[in-house]
Amino acid sequence: MALSAGDVDRFEAARPRLAAIAYRLLGSSIEAEDAVQETFLRWQAADVDRVEVPEAWLTKVLTNLCLNQLASARARRETYVGQWLPEPLLAGDPMLGPADTAEQRESLSFAILTLMERLSPGERAVYVLRTAFDYPHREIAEILDTTEAASQQTFHRAKKHLANGRARVEIDEAAARRIVKEFLTAATSGRTEPLVRLLTEDVISIGDGGGKVPARAKAFEGAQAVARFMWGLFRPAEAKRARVGGAPEVHAAIANGDPAFVAVVDGRVIGVACLEITADGIAAFRSQVNPDKLGRATERWAATEHGEPLLIAF
Repeated sequence: MALSAGDVDRFEAARPRLAAIAYRLLGSSIEAEDAVQETFLRWQAADVDRVEVPEAWLTKVLTNLCLNQLASARARRETYVGQWLPEPLLAGDPMLGPADTAEQRESLSFAILTLMERLSPGERAVYVLRTAFDYPHREIAEILDTTEAASQQTFHRAKKHLANGRARVEIDEAAARRIVKEFLTAATSGRTEPLVRLLTEDVISIGDGGGKVPARAKAFEGAQAVARFMWGLFRPAEAKRARVGGAPEVHAAIANGDPAFVAVVDGRVIGVACLEITADGIAAFRSQVNPDKLGRATERWAATEHGEPLLIAF
């Protein structure tokens, strides 16, 4: 049935929140946008005059669409080429959603989005709705057709699965730039020792190329191994420039609340590497170089101001 202008406005007012929920559940802006659009089609087909609480109705529909998609995504990721990582979003992207509390900021970090792959779809939904959007368990139970007690139990189970024993250090823009600059200086020094000093002993480096860009399927582990890999990554080579279409400009940025470096060629983002910062040093590098997962970052990059690059790579 045709929606009134007011009904359309009601949905559009909810769209940013729905998109942010979908992104945190799915780890992909494209899939999130598809879920939001399907929710709109369901809203369009519904007898909206009988919907008592539109926000709750829309959230329930969207969440269940995402749960169905997560179930099928597990099968797709079994055949994914290499390591699957979420899509990074640059600072200021509205799809990141609320980041007012420490819990909300942690839940959008690249580390937690990656760890959420350990969770069942139901655990992921409860964790996202409770931690990132502050839904009470009573409302979560209504959204997921469960009980309040079951929602609470699922939430505690999800938090246990996500615990990695590392205390995350929150970083502002100035600190992020300083950390990235220090890292790049060490990585391009021609020696591994300066870089090793910045890393934790058990640091890991993981990359997602999706079979379209070379990326090691197995993580590099340990400070020495990661330092050698990073030294080789930033070592100039004509073949690297040819592969990406030029010499990448490397900028400091914030992605998903983490310090990151962004590699750009002719205005196109070709890679985003998020650094997991702990009190003991850099504990992880998670690099997204799959071009299918960098389109939104490129759009955001083009729409925002950024300074001179810290480095011209390769």
